[in-house]
Amino acid sequence: MSLWTPPPEDAPRRLADLRVAYDLGTLAPEDLPASPLDAFHGWFAETEAAGLPEPNAMVVSTATGAGAPSSRTVLLKDADARGFVFYTNLESRKSRELAENPHASLVFPWFAIHRQVTVVGTVELIERAEVETYFRSRPRGSQLGAWASAQSSVIDGREGLESRYAELVEQYGDDTEIPVPDFWGGWLIRPSAIEFWQGRPSRLHDRLRFSASADQADLSNAANWELERLSP
Repeated sequence: MSLWTPPPEDAPRRLADLRVAYDLGTLAPEDLPASPLDAFHGWFAETEAAGLPEPNAMVVSTATGAGAPSSRTVLLKDADARGFVFYTNLESRKSRELAENPHASLVFPWFAIHRQVTVVGTVELIERAEVETYFRSRPRGSQLGAWASAQSSVIDGREGLESRYAELVEQYGDDTEIPVPDFWGGWLIRPSAIEFWQGRPSRLHDRLRFSASADQADLSNAANWELERLSP
């Protein structure tokens, strides 16, 4: 005879009781294009069509040379045959860790449609010309914000940050070109593996992983990748 009894209806809900029935779709190898780049763009388009806010938001995980990890959410700004690109302050914690340990993992958490994509790979800095082109495409306020913030540094409060931003607004006005900071740039993640995850009932999820057959494999060339199914 079991000694367990269900909690009263007015009892606080436990974290262990929070569950979602993953039943919005299935994933078989024939459902994905032959190249991981086409597969990613296909899923991304479906995520946009589903109305998820900021589908390009991704969790970037880095580590120090000693292996101490850290994670944060940033926005994907490009995905092409080379890999995945984001931009940031090069003196931030993530940039310091990437310079020390040039490996990263990305997660696109599209849980509203019971999907996620995970990327693992090596990283390298984006060429300066590409950085400058992207910087000039940013909203003016974001360009000024890059100058105003010494990202990841300790500050006493918002007052100094807002004061610095106001000074920059006055300095550059409405139409003076804002220079690209030397301490601002971009990172390219060159994947060695990209996993597509589709939630399924009873936690028997579908997991399909593209694995590269060579370093810096072209994401648009299916011949460079092997597709394999993983146990959930």
